[in-house]
Amino acid sequence: MDQLRQSLLDAPIIEKGEYQYFVHPISDGVPMLEPELLREIVIRIIRKAEIEDVDKIVTPAAMGIHISTALSLMTDIPLVVIRKREYGLDGEVSLSQETGYSESEMYINDVYEGDKVLVLDDVLSTGGTMKGILDALSHIGADIVDVVAVIKKAGPNKLDETDYSVKTLINVTVDDGEVVIVDEFGDG
Repeated sequence: MDQLRQSLLDAPIIEKGEYQYFVHPISDGVPMLEPELLREIVIRIIRKAEIEDVDKIVTPAAMGIHISTALSLMTDIPLVVIRKREYGLDGEVSLSQETGYSESEMYINDVYEGDKVLVLDDVLSTGGTMKGILDALSHIGADIVDVVAVIKKAGPNKLDETDYSVKTLINVTVDDGEVVIVDEFGDG
């Protein structure tokens, strides 16, 4: 995880209200995402996640898409993208997403009762997006086999008081305008 670790240590920090936000290729698409970093992350996910019996990879738009696409290509597991736009298709399920700096609706298509899913996202910070997704998938009746976030921003989040468990590849915090590595191996 040398490239991920170093790229986080080099990440610029911006303020969104009182929320300190690191800008990173995995979470923001800038600076540009080098293929070596993406490959390192996907290999680590394959080693860490329970994927043997997974039917579908489920990821929220937009920043989970590149990671999940690479994982789908390496594992031949189909990919479902949770969208921020309603399409009105049969079986579409709406969910509320609340992050540290915004609220919105998202929509799940192509996930059904009994589907065995891996939920994958770029960053676990406040837990609002992930909790909304996991609650909606549970409501659908999907079997959540595993949940992975590449980066966890350490500190309390909305999943702390739930039974959901999220594996992470690296845990960080932002202190005085700098990313600090809390656990270079993450959770799980």
